[in-house]
Amino acid sequence: MGRSQNIDRERVIIRTSITGIAANIVLVIFKAVVGLASNSIAVILDAVNNLSDALSSIITIIGTKLSGKRPDKKHPYGYGRIEYMSQTIVAAIILYAGMTSLSESVKKIITPEQLDYSFVSVIIIAAAVVVKLILGFYVRKKGNEVNSGSLEASGTDALLDAVLSGSVLVCAIVYMLSGVSLEAYVGAVISLFIIKSGFEMIKDAVDEMLGMRVQSELSKGIRHTIASQEGVHGVYDLILHNYGPDRYLASAHIEVNDTMRADEIDALTRKIQKEVYTEYSVIMTAVGVYSVNTSGDEIAEIRDSVRNKVMSFDGVLQMHGFYIDMEKKTMQFDVVIDFGSARETIYAEICGEIQKAYPDYSLIIALDNDISD
Repeated sequence: MGRSQNIDRERVIIRTSITGIAANIVLVIFKAVVGLASNSIAVILDAVNNLSDALSSIITIIGTKLSGKRPDKKHPYGYGRIEYMSQTIVAAIILYAGMTSLSESVKKIITPEQLDYSFVSVIIIAAAVVVKLILGFYVRKKGNEVNSGSLEASGTDALLDAVLSGSVLVCAIVYMLSGVSLEAYVGAVISLFIIKSGFEMIKDAVDEMLGMRVQSELSKGIRHTIASQEGVHGVYDLILHNYGPDRYLASAHIEVNDTMRADEIDALTRKIQKEVYTEYSVIMTAVGVYSVNTSGDEIAEIRDSVRNKVMSFDGVLQMHGFYIDMEKKTMQFDVVIDFGSARETIYAEICGEIQKAYPDYSLIIALDNDISD
């Protein structure tokens, strides 16, 4: 992603987060007043939940600003992953709020207190539901537009808050009509939802920091762009390293004729790097080369025979990088085996099968990982 795109993305995230902060602070004030006046633990916990949302938005802004720093000598890949760390902090705040809320709700269940709802209280709670619905859809939409996990999580959390506030509203109406108090139990349910949301946010952030499989649409698009270049027979071993939302460094291998000159390969790889960056804002740090035999039908027959043998094994997804040196009697290729299979066993069987079929050749067979679609 270019510098100007990063700045635009940062502005959208900050502007959206500020909107969320303002809305949540207003809701906190009104709900706190209603909760204290009516002695309602459910409304008070709802206010606490809104307060945690405001704090989450503040942390999102801080994380976004820090992640937008330019690369330097100490961190040459930039600071993009700080967004995943800020998302983890947001999740920790949500978890704390949820556990505290659960504790207070249980206390109210054990020792109930008299409630005092008014018509004005109900109106305020109903208005809060509408505000949270609008805010949730708005924030989630903006998060999706700029690929911000923190914003998307905040938007989803706001929609969940609207549902939970709706349940508080129902409890208030039920109490006013029948005198039956359900709000402590609803408060416990709200707490469990808050805790669940926090755990899910932590899981998402940890998955990103560990390194997840790249979206199929992106990897297939990059492969298509590279494969469409004249002289490229195949694209393999595409690896994308994530250094923050929309910040990728990539490498790949291409198959080209063994007759291509070094200057032709250099021009081709430079063109690939330019095309991929222009279309996807992905920096191709390396483009490796697999040489394709161009002389003799005998080699083509051997390649087809080997491919048929290799692909007959269950769990094998792909064979590529095939090359034979007839003079030195060497044969080499890579094989991709599914993670769900007994990879080492299948690999050993393939090596044995090919060596048995071509005993005069020295084999160099690489076991590749199924990294991207």
